[in-house]
Amino acid sequence: MDSNHPLRIVIVGGVAGGASAATRARRVNADAEITIFEKGPAVSFANCGLPYHVGGEIADRAKLLVATPELFWKRFRIAVKTHHEVVAIDRVTRSIRVVSRSADGEAPSESIIPYDRLILATGAEPVRPPFAREMPKNAFHLWTLSDMDHLMAYIEAHPVKRALVIGAGFVGVEVVEQFHRRGLHVDLVERNPQVLTRLDPIFAKMVSQHMESKGVRVLTGESVSSLETSDGKATVAVLESGKRVETDLVVIGAGVRPRTSLAAGAELAIGPMGGIVVNDFMQTSDPSIYAVGDAVEYTHAVTGTKGLNPLAGPANRSGRIAGEHAGRGSSQPMGGVLGTSIVRVFDLTAASTGLNEKQLTKSQTPFRTAIVQAASHANYFPGAQSMQLKLLYAPNDGRILGGQAVGGEGVDKRIDVVATAMAFQGTVYDLARLDLAYAPPYGSAKDPIHMAAFTAINDLSQLPKLVNPDVDLDGLQVIDVRTERERQQLPLPGAIAIEIDAFAERWQELDPMLPTVVVCHSGKRAHIGASWLASKGFRDVSNLTGGMSVRSVAMALRS
Repeated sequence: MDSNHPLRIVIVGGVAGGASAATRARRVNADAEITIFEKGPAVSFANCGLPYHVGGEIADRAKLLVATPELFWKRFRIAVKTHHEVVAIDRVTRSIRVVSRSADGEAPSESIIPYDRLILATGAEPVRPPFAREMPKNAFHLWTLSDMDHLMAYIEAHPVKRALVIGAGFVGVEVVEQFHRRGLHVDLVERNPQVLTRLDPIFAKMVSQHMESKGVRVLTGESVSSLETSDGKATVAVLESGKRVETDLVVIGAGVRPRTSLAAGAELAIGPMGGIVVNDFMQTSDPSIYAVGDAVEYTHAVTGTKGLNPLAGPANRSGRIAGEHAGRGSSQPMGGVLGTSIVRVFDLTAASTGLNEKQLTKSQTPFRTAIVQAASHANYFPGAQSMQLKLLYAPNDGRILGGQAVGGEGVDKRIDVVATAMAFQGTVYDLARLDLAYAPPYGSAKDPIHMAAFTAINDLSQLPKLVNPDVDLDGLQVIDVRTERERQQLPLPGAIAIEIDAFAERWQELDPMLPTVVVCHSGKRAHIGASWLASKGFRDVSNLTGGMSVRSVAMALRS
């Protein structure tokens, strides 16, 4: 490095990763020359807030602009060059080739910019499915501010009554909610068998059922084969099943993929999942070049394998690590990511962390599951809202492998507690010992976290063991301890009805030699009954985890 000039840190791209890298580099190095090149018009904006401006929930567009070029310079002395696209990296000369495209339509110009440290925050880009190779006038992605502006301009200039959202990931379900808020009829098409693939199918089904209760038509396991157009506008989506969905507007949220062409052009290593390969300090295969955000492959905290994780949390963290390491030559390691995520879907919140059942099965990782239904705070205090909380854990030592929650208020803090425990290699025994804040407006003396942990510990100790909500009950002695009214609302054919309060008098009617499953609405009363039978010498007793409230959703998946 030439000691005659300050350390030159060049950053390609802004938003979460690039902006975090730039400001952290400045904080650890007051003398460095730091420049951000951003090909778009905005260097730092709230990507995750775009759907909420579309629906009017965030009324002021300016609120989405996290930081302006002027702020970067005045506060940090960081130079920001918008409308400047980095098109090539020369690793030998440590320089980049930049094309400047002014907003007023002037001819583009090129320049060569030297660097000592280069940070790539090129992000990800929306996947464009085959049917949208040529986008109709009324079809949009929602990934950038420009996308949002074009979408809103179209809605304001044209009569739109029906909207089609393609893809039921985070952006898709958020757009569904916000279009509904605008008074549109919304159809949601998802090629996978469920919405929100980070969730297990039963929890995802709870979300789709809730959307349907709001009047949204949810079509899972369906792919769009073509868009029929009239006057350049999509009017009908033709599905591969032959179904036809009429629409006035299309938003495509079919996933994203990392932008790696710049890195690949410089012959930086690209991983098997298509992201840029980085080490614990976000350095690429060239130590003077870093990469952060949605473009990289992160190490998963549970499996230790590399994978994509296009979320704002890891993007900000990785930017901080890269900025510090580039600015002063050392930093804490990035560490693993869990993919902790959350989304609001009308009146529900859905959140997850770690691995789901499909991922655990694919990685051949043994696991057990426990599901509890609990209230967001003490039931006797007004306003308590129900949630379903699921833990996935190792059968040998109870290490937490994943967690999911769907419900109302309080889902966020419970999934964050699980994620925190997982960050320290925590077990369900650790969760049971947590000293959590309690007052009636905020929680319960035995928090939903505790109840889930207790249930998992009972399972591991076989006091009693748990069986999954979708278990085949044929050939088993099934004991239904719910009230008559509950049984009428959610029938369980073939079960022996013994209400829990009559259990002490009637348990002798049962055959202790038969494999037995005890069932109630949520699993709490069934635990009492199953424990009673086990202590009376029944040889094989289980509790249906989650109870009939969850089993009814599981059975709906089969219909």
